[in-house]
Amino acid sequence: MRSTSVATSLAVLFSSAALSVVAAGTASAATATVTGAGGLVVDGPLQRVFVGDAGNGRILGTDYSGGVVDSHTGLGSVSDLALSDDGTTLYAALPNTHQILALDAATLDVKATYAIPTDTGPRHLAFAGGKAWFSYGDQWDGDIGSVDPAVDPASGTDPVAMAQFPTEGTSSGIWGQALLDTDPTRPGLLAVGETGISTDSMAVLDVSEGAAKVTGWYDGDYTLNDGIRDIDLVPGADQVLVNGTDRDGWADGRFGKAGAYPTGWSADVAADGLVAQAGAGKVAVYRPNATKPLRTYAVGSSADWPGSTVRWAPDSSRIFALVPSGSTSTLKVLTQPTLNVPTLTVNAPISATRAKKLTATGKISATVPLAAGTRLAVTRTDVESPSGKALPSVAVRADGTYSFSDTPPAGGTVTYKVSYAGDAAHTAVSASDKVAVSRASTSLSLNNNGKLYDYGTDVKFTAHLGTSYKNRSVKIYADPFGGDKGKKLIKTGKVDSHGNIAAWVDMTRDTSVSAVFDGDARYAPKTVKATAYARVRISTSFSKYYKTAKIGSTSYYWFHKNTGPVFNTTMTYYPGRSHRLDLEIYYQGKWYSGDSEYFRLGTSGKSSVQFDAAGESGIRARMRSVYVNGTSGDTVNSTTYGAWKYLYFSN
Repeated sequence: MRSTSVATSLAVLFSSAALSVVAAGTASAATATVTGAGGLVVDGPLQRVFVGDAGNGRILGTDYSGGVVDSHTGLGSVSDLALSDDGTTLYAALPNTHQILALDAATLDVKATYAIPTDTGPRHLAFAGGKAWFSYGDQWDGDIGSVDPAVDPASGTDPVAMAQFPTEGTSSGIWGQALLDTDPTRPGLLAVGETGISTDSMAVLDVSEGAAKVTGWYDGDYTLNDGIRDIDLVPGADQVLVNGTDRDGWADGRFGKAGAYPTGWSADVAADGLVAQAGAGKVAVYRPNATKPLRTYAVGSSADWPGSTVRWAPDSSRIFALVPSGSTSTLKVLTQPTLNVPTLTVNAPISATRAKKLTATGKISATVPLAAGTRLAVTRTDVESPSGKALPSVAVRADGTYSFSDTPPAGGTVTYKVSYAGDAAHTAVSASDKVAVSRASTSLSLNNNGKLYDYGTDVKFTAHLGTSYKNRSVKIYADPFGGDKGKKLIKTGKVDSHGNIAAWVDMTRDTSVSAVFDGDARYAPKTVKATAYARVRISTSFSKYYKTAKIGSTSYYWFHKNTGPVFNTTMTYYPGRSHRLDLEIYYQGKWYSGDSEYFRLGTSGKSSVQFDAAGESGIRARMRSVYVNGTSGDTVNSTTYGAWKYLYFSN
């Protein structure tokens, strides 16, 4: 169908967004962007979709999937498009330059340019009776004209004719820039819908013999419409479809109501009478004169009124919809428009016991009745059949309901999928539901929880798995403390004949070790965790002493009373780590705490602290370095105390 609509004032966006449809069906997305729609037509012989870009003054040509294959730019503005009956010539209305272009539809090269002698238009286009018809003018002074491509301007005859709307039988004619529509099944007829006032008039003109003659006329009086936004000739009947909703028929030159579809905004009527109706957030397909849709596509937000602009492919294989979203719109390609989409449900129990029979129920319905004896395929998916296992098909009762029973052999999440393969009148459809099927619990243990080890100790972690069905594999993970190292799989495999599997961990940090049993058809998954702890490595020494010697059984570093000792610490490094230095003094047979202070480790893990000289002899002291989990700047190791180092000051 070639149809024009006031909705061409919408801005249009071609994008790669996918279309969401009800239950089944697919949609392809366009890849080009236009700013301000300037017409939408579909060329069946070339399988092209042409869109005028009003804002950027160009015409885009896409394939039937919506991908741009050609363009013509530099046009200033485009307000509407129309195709010749054979689809070889594309006509474009350019209101800014007051021209109509004839372009080769296969290449978008300009074949001819026609100057239109008006300051207001041309606006809308349609091709009928071998001519390109256009509307022009402003409110209160609208009219139509025509371009005859068979006339050679060099002959001295102007191919452009103005003031073609007949006044005989139409009073004063039309008062606004009219919407125009033709239909290949009604050759020579031109539908005209006045715009601009609430009592819009409309007409069907016979243009098959050159001059336009009135076939049907409605002098807007609110009895048929309250403003025209879209008009379409209806194949096979003396009717027009107004605003995608009202069917108005003509007889003896006058219009009257002939029926209606549920409320829409605009529409396009296919050659076989199917109606694609655009509304807020959806496109609905109706059979002729039906009140329930054959199928419905969800195409956008219902808030984006006035809705979509739609065009059928001439073979009714798909619908092209310009769907608004804010200030732009998206071209969406709606496939399988002639197939009804059934609604299918399946309801299985929330939970069930393994090896016990359960029953699932459901219903399939369609606005186009399904054939008697319809059968549905049933598939069960579980841990033993991850790709699905076909169950016996189920018959649909006369009211569309069905039920089936099954005894699930495996526990865990069991999915029942019910499918209808579709037929000549219906799309395929499927639905599924999940059941939590019980499984037995097995035992799983892991040793070494809570144990503390010296830095770098290689520790054997052993997991023990109890009874299971088929799966005897266990995974062991190590997760060292600290944000710089993540959880890592360190062992996976089957347990031995005693149910054991072991992995070694180099204990350089506190580490969480977990053992994981993934479960099987009869036993549930299980995870256990053990946390083991690792000290840091600490070594300390003094500098500037002059000898070592024992006092009693304890070895001391000896310093002159005027020499300041240097205490050296080497500790396992971690970013931001400090060590605590403890000092104690020996007095009258007891050790007394002198001071404790934290010192930052260098990136080499080393620290040297210079102390003042004692200044007198006979003083005994001891010092140690300590890593304290938390207060040393991190929490990746367990608190570790270095050995005391003893010093003595002499003369």
